[in-house]
Amino acid sequence: MSNSEARRDTPLARRIKEKIRRDGPMTIDTYMSACLWDAEHGYYRRRQVFGASGDFITAADISQVFGELLGVWAGVVWQGVLAAPNPITIVEYGPGRGTMMRDVLRAARIVPGFSSVARVHLVEASEALIEMQTETLSDFKNLLSWGRELDEFNPPAIIFANEFLDSWPVAQWIKTPKGWRIRAITLDANGELQFAAIDGDCPREAFEALLPDAPPGTVIETQRLDQLADALQALAERGPIAFLMIDYGHTTPAAGDTLQAVRNHKYESPLTSPGEADLTVHVNFYDLASTLHRAGLALDGPVTQSEFLGALGIVERASRLMSANPARASEIETGVARLLAPNGMGSRFKVLAARSAGLPSLPGFSASRAPSAAAGPA
Repeated sequence: MSNSEARRDTPLARRIKEKIRRDGPMTIDTYMSACLWDAEHGYYRRRQVFGASGDFITAADISQVFGELLGVWAGVVWQGVLAAPNPITIVEYGPGRGTMMRDVLRAARIVPGFSSVARVHLVEASEALIEMQTETLSDFKNLLSWGRELDEFNPPAIIFANEFLDSWPVAQWIKTPKGWRIRAITLDANGELQFAAIDGDCPREAFEALLPDAPPGTVIETQRLDQLADALQALAERGPIAFLMIDYGHTTPAAGDTLQAVRNHKYESPLTSPGEADLTVHVNFYDLASTLHRAGLALDGPVTQSEFLGALGIVERASRLMSANPARASEIETGVARLLAPNGMGSRFKVLAARSAGLPSLPGFSASRAPSAAAGPA
């Protein structure tokens, strides 16, 4: 993934270049926001971004077992942790095509009484994706509502965020021979986009204390996690919530540039195809957990995806599906193996839960197993 590879003169690239010529260097978080959410040319304004014909595949695309286990998990949380409130709001931040929520709702039917009191709220900013979600969830259309804000629904609520925070804009700072500087996007001598270090508001003393021996070229990233924490705190003040986040990232403080671009299932430089490639970063679960804790929420995890899905009974659920669908046994086995791969999704993806203070721990984060998690429709 070389930053020197040929640039594509996309409509958004031309717009960004004009803005840099007019206003000066563009910070990484501003660039990432533009690439993903520009009103005309942002990546998520397009319909076909998910699946084999898009640019990337999520866990819900790999195996229906993923969403089904989360559906039963939600039912167990509703019944055993939240004491079966009526109604209950099932929320997903960034629901993509709606595939995971469809599987969640199908599986949740096995929990007595759960489906009859559940309402679904999808937090989505893309009109193109809302159209797709409407199609995918047509069997549940009477349950659905949409919104753009993280807290514009009513608790009690169970909230899912699968591969959501990896697309949140990240600020970057870089160590130079003259000290820490802001990492930004500028134009080179040929008028092409390039990374650069610029002067500006930078917490240099904090970075020096954190990494006193960092060599030039070291990058530190920070996400705008306070926005999420504030929303969850506001929700918890109005009623009980349980929040489950699954994403790729690291659990200890670490420096490094994790900004990456994917187009047609291949990596490329984040500067190559503005607006036409997915930009993501690795989630810093250490920072996320610290921020949510300061907001007064109780935490479970983080654990690896493999540990979490194993605790929910993914192997037993897959065996049941394979027995009921022998023609698809190989497909089911391959999908589950990919979700649990020790050097792949199983370890790279982490699971963190947050809950209202006073609620008991959520299932999947201790030695005890959710007793009915392997069940579900065949």
